[in-house]
Amino acid sequence: MATFILIPGAGGVAWYWHRVVPLLEAAGHHAIAVDLPGDDENAGLATYAERVADAAKGHRDIVLVAQSLGGFTAPLACERVRVGRLVFVNAMVPRPGEAAGAWWENTGAIVARIEAAERGGYGKTVDAKTYFLHDVPADVIADSAKLQRNEAEIVFAEPCRFDAWPKIPIHAIAGADDRFFPPSFQHRVAAERLGIVAEGLPGGHLIALSQPRELADRLLSYLSETR
Repeated sequence: MATFILIPGAGGVAWYWHRVVPLLEAAGHHAIAVDLPGDDENAGLATYAERVADAAKGHRDIVLVAQSLGGFTAPLACERVRVGRLVFVNAMVPRPGEAAGAWWENTGAIVARIEAAERGGYGKTVDAKTYFLHDVPADVIADSAKLQRNEAEIVFAEPCRFDAWPKIPIHAIAGADDRFFPPSFQHRVAAERLGIVAEGLPGGHLIALSQPRELADRLLSYLSETR
């Protein structure tokens, strides 16, 4: 039995994972979505990592899953928790010492997003409907106000202080319909920063809301792989 520790993206709302958690549990595993104090200007990445560590206490065979901005919490959590496997989902992948605020220019994320919008024929200005909810079911969108927690600036300003990625299996999942972090961009970042090939899945940036079954199945598939 594995324990999936699920880190949300900007805002830190655990509800983001509410469609994936029961699917992992139905497969016989533990699944814990961590709620982070995303709107607290006094709570930085170290606080986030401690929240993850607290959630993991008493559990074994941990698979750490990080969505979007949660990628900046992941390496710090790995220093506090004995993680067996790490999975990035449409995630920001930091370099040691990099700040999330600098990541956009360092990776070329904004340029990649605008170029994808030009190719796809949708607006270049980021708004929730176009970039995050375009493939999310209507009944889920009706509850999406639960995601509306602003992310405090402290997390974008502080360096992500870690030395190196742990020597464990690391995976990257890129939503094929992600407009915020286009899949070609994610594939490049995964290759450059992790030395791995990102795996494509149907779904946009909020893939856990739009394609929970496909995402859960992919997460479960990693358990059968040789460590």
